[in-house]
Amino acid sequence: MNVRGVAISLFSGAGGLDLGAEAAGYRVAAAVEQDRDAATTMEKNFPDLVSPVIQADILDVSTREILRAAGLTGRERPDLLIGGPPCTPFSKSGFWLDWKRAGLDPGASLLQAFTRVLAECRPRAFVLENVYALTYKNQASRPAYERLMREIDEAGYDARANVLHAANYGVPQARPRLFVIGAPKGEKCPEHPAPTHGGMWERQSTGNPALPHVTTGEALHGLVTEPEPGEAVTGRWGHLLPEVPPGGNYLHYTAERGHPTPVFRWRSRYWSFLLKLDPEKPAPTIQAQPGPNIGPFHWENRRLRVGEVKRLFTFPDEFELVGKRSSVQAQLGNSVPPRLAHAVVEAVADSL
Repeated sequence: MNVRGVAISLFSGAGGLDLGAEAAGYRVAAAVEQDRDAATTMEKNFPDLVSPVIQADILDVSTREILRAAGLTGRERPDLLIGGPPCTPFSKSGFWLDWKRAGLDPGASLLQAFTRVLAECRPRAFVLENVYALTYKNQASRPAYERLMREIDEAGYDARANVLHAANYGVPQARPRLFVIGAPKGEKCPEHPAPTHGGMWERQSTGNPALPHVTTGEALHGLVTEPEPGEAVTGRWGHLLPEVPPGGNYLHYTAERGHPTPVFRWRSRYWSFLLKLDPEKPAPTIQAQPGPNIGPFHWENRRLRVGEVKRLFTFPDEFELVGKRSSVQAQLGNSVPPRLAHAVVEAVADSL
């Protein structure tokens, strides 16, 4: 039962953040999503939407139109505004491009679309999610981050920003994400949720050690999936995958790891090259558009199936995604894990 009021969703994607909001007691009444497949996914899985998903570039959509789609009229305002503007301009993997390092990616303006709606619709609270690289002190990220926080302040909101590691909240995936949360000035500013799980991440202990991270083996246990077209790893390097141990990657084939016939030089590829899941650990970050030899791959030496990816993101098994396999991968890879979203929105709601 929805008891905490109306939520408006921007940059909705497949609805991971929206699932978390609904689990915390909100009713997602309106959504804006430009991608056709993702918008259809939203409509199939969120029956409480007052109107069809607004499938348009948010830069061309007025706040009044969004409020009207949510069934809000006059001076009515939403209880919660949520959204995860596309992270391409600030993604760590994109900094090799000169024009991104220079902060010239037009996608950066999507952060301003969120703050524009925030200022105009005046929700009782908001949750904004993005890549943690947005907080980096470089030419692309720092000005954008400082502008975002300044515009939130100018909109009349106090805010807190923190990078949360999904595995520390019961998600079987190592996925750090930035969450900016806030409420109108003069009211109690929400705080981020405390970690519920803990373990090792990047050679350091993180989270709550009282409850271990959920492993991929635990997450996928009992799941029955059918083989999918294209799940075999082929190409120039695909035949090397079976020898890589669970949790390993291309470094298995280096002299430094003692391979008798080395194939690669040390640190000559991305970490995710020929990367294989370890059933005893959370999954590495699952990308939206992985290359042909980019993992993580299943320990059975194949690509992950849709049902498995949903489990590793904590989407419900019955959640229906629309589109071709590449589109489904992108929708999941760009999403906020619903279990993490639930923890964040619950903490925001409890503070109001």
